Amino acid sequence: MPQRDIIPFGRGVTIINNQLKTKSMVMIAMFTALITAGAYIRIPVPVCPFTLQFLFTTLAGIILGKNKGAAATALYVLLGLAGLPVFTGGGGIGYVLQPTFGYLIGFIAGSYLTGLIAHGGEATTKRLLTACFAGLGVVYACGMLYYRIISVVYMHDPISIANLFLYCFVLAVPGDIVLCILSTAAAKRLMPVIRLKGVS
Repeated sequence: MPQRDIIPFGRGVTIINNQLKTKSMVMIAMFTALITAGAYIRIPVPVCPFTLQFLFTTLAGIILGKNKGAAATALYVLLGLAGLPVFTGGGGIGYVLQPTFGYLIGFIAGSYLTGLIAHGGEATTKRLLTACFAGLGVVYACGMLYYRIISVVYMHDPISIANLFLYCFVLAVPGDIVLCILSTAAAKRLMPVIRLKGVS
């Protein structure tokens, strides 16, 4: 009988684990690239331009899970702070003084919360929509709070609460509500196809 190579059990497990880690890294990098692309697809809106970043940060949380989704979004933010022009207004460490930087912080937290809720049970349409809207709430909470703080402390030109609510929420949120619905529809199709073991 021809001799067959037999891979020891321990080594086989190691190979499988390495393959899963590689797949996870590839998926994280892919979503980081998609978030970057989303930053360049924008519609001019006063104060806070509408972009597709939220679509991809939300999908990162749903598809990759809370930890890997937040990692993909955090990697995007770190690349921007390192100087790569991946943000809507460029990049660099000085971006932390931009009033809209709070939304980037919110994207990380939003990805985590979205993933946490989405993978907390059966991935029904209701659960995924709830996850998306919860993530959206975190993004806007971080964004508006940071905008107010920077305008008061750094710019010494405090934006009024009324204008903050108008420009940073009322004018921007309708598009993001649509993105929540699109994220849910896309996730329902993608989740059965992209099976990432160890999603967390």
